[in-house]
Amino acid sequence: MALTVDYYFAPNSPWTYLGHQRFAEIAKAAGATIKVLPVDLGGKVFPVSGGLPLSKRAPQRQAYRLTELKRFSDFLGQPIVLQPKYFPVNADDAAKLIIAVDMHDGSDAAMRIAGRILRGVWVDERNIADARDLAKMLEEEGMPSRRLDDSMSQAVHVRYEQDTQRAIDAGVFGAPSYVIDGEIFWGQDRLDFVQRRLARG
Repeated sequence: MALTVDYYFAPNSPWTYLGHQRFAEIAKAAGATIKVLPVDLGGKVFPVSGGLPLSKRAPQRQAYRLTELKRFSDFLGQPIVLQPKYFPVNADDAAKLIIAVDMHDGSDAAMRIAGRILRGVWVDERNIADARDLAKMLEEEGMPSRRLDDSMSQAVHVRYEQDTQRAIDAGVFGAPSYVIDGEIFWGQDRLDFVQRRLARG
């Protein structure tokens, strides 16, 4: 029986960017369903799970993060701007846009716009807190501009809050996290384990 993966992430996470396309391909090959669940990581998940915003982490941790990002970028052959122009950046509007696309156009479309947004931060150095940049990304993916208006709806806001609480209840503490039948796989470097779990069915 095909499995479902609850995909918790933040649209401004470099680790989510590095794993996003691989995860999509792994899930597709396994016939798995993806629940696309962008969440308020810094604002709500970190405070209850011991996480710290990047600026509040020790200098050693900040330096090692850059080393690891470069290491994985080279290993995976994926370009990354280690210190992009628009980062740190508030990801709430981008998260809500992904949810709006998911609600109106389905999970495949939500995965596509999420990938565009992640690349926007970490490759193209675009401002995902700017409605004009988000509108351009919708256009590039062939999606209706009205999704931006949809993203401001109460229904989207409620789902964003619910999905964030769902992440907390599931024990999620970082992004990306892939949850299969209650089992958490944290980080794009755990995708091999996700693949094995999906293969078991």
